[in-house]
Amino acid sequence: MVIVISASFVVFALVGVPLAFSFGLATLAGLVWSGMPFNILAEKMIFSVSSFPLMAIPFYMLAGELMVAGGIMTRLVALTNAMVGNIRGGLAQGAVLSGVGLSTVSGTAVADAAALASAVGRPLNEAYGRPFASAVIAASGNLGPIIPPSTPMIIYATIAGNLVSIADLFLAGIVPGLMIVAMMLTVIHLLACLRGYPCTGDPFCLRVFFTRLREAFLVILMPVVVIGGIVIGAFTPTEGGAIAVTYSVFAGFFITRQLTLRALPDVFLRAIVTTAVVGALIALASPITFLFAISGVPRAIGGFLQLVTTDPTIFLILIFLALLVVGMFVESATAYILLVPVLAPIAMTYDIDPLHFAMVFILTIILGMITPPVGVLLFVMSGINKISVSAITRHLLPFISIHVVTIMLVILFPAIVTFLPNLMK
Repeated sequence: MVIVISASFVVFALVGVPLAFSFGLATLAGLVWSGMPFNILAEKMIFSVSSFPLMAIPFYMLAGELMVAGGIMTRLVALTNAMVGNIRGGLAQGAVLSGVGLSTVSGTAVADAAALASAVGRPLNEAYGRPFASAVIAASGNLGPIIPPSTPMIIYATIAGNLVSIADLFLAGIVPGLMIVAMMLTVIHLLACLRGYPCTGDPFCLRVFFTRLREAFLVILMPVVVIGGIVIGAFTPTEGGAIAVTYSVFAGFFITRQLTLRALPDVFLRAIVTTAVVGALIALASPITFLFAISGVPRAIGGFLQLVTTDPTIFLILIFLALLVVGMFVESATAYILLVPVLAPIAMTYDIDPLHFAMVFILTIILGMITPPVGVLLFVMSGINKISVSAITRHLLPFISIHVVTIMLVILFPAIVTFLPNLMK
């Protein structure tokens, strides 16, 4: 049955059937082959999306769209430019810092990259050229799923069940996220010096900085309220998402005064479409994970890995290498749905902290968003700036290396991701 399902999925995907429907059709093929009742498909679909934590996803996506439509992004960009605009590479560093601010609300890479391209794409293109500007925006957008709140973390925690909590994953993402940001800022400055990129901003002025900080203060306060409330247990991640939406609406109408009633239908439509894509993938891929489980796939993989190595660190490195390849070819939400139920229990047999394994898994799959041949952010930026994927990839290599270094450090030093969650318990 496993061979039938896998072969069917590959065939449907290759002929152009959307991934979600390829999963559904492959499941039907497996049910026909095995003689199992068809109602398994409907039952598993409904059960997989009937989850209160998953309701957080549309809220955070909507909050991110409202943040852009309400001009909140503009204030973040102005603040970051006031901080670093006049040093070499400062405009690109400002884009990275703006990406950090956006990631504390949205939690999705594609939406963050598109918003950054809209806000800072033109000046970046003029200062550094389209290939490097596209690479910076893609790498900055990829911070969205790492720095909380994070849609992939919500999906992982939901699929993994009681192994990890969303709040712990949010806390675990902070340190590696900041490590990546610090290394990105350093690399951008070094590249700017080596390539002779010009200083594009005004000299640093304390008065201007405090003015921009005052204008953006209520915006900066939003993630503090939302993430802080989740961490201390004041409300759930789903309730936090609803608070983020309410806060974004209030800020857009009454603080920046750039959000209009006319803009709301488009904002809601974009959030609905993105949520529907994720929901369809989760619903239609979940029956396959169930069929794989009852066919003994996790047990077979676990037994094979135990024969290869009994060392937890070697196991994590092997998982990293395998997921790196998976991330290059498989859409990220699909990877979570198919592989978390298989690999997370196996990691437990190696006495690996579930939170540690979860972050290695998530960081590696996120890396796939900026790696060829099918890194989605490569195609997003290629479409926006009308340049080839290969041109962007060459300039992305330093940022990909930063991500790989961070993952290896997380593998070797688990405290990087476990320290904050353990501290807050």
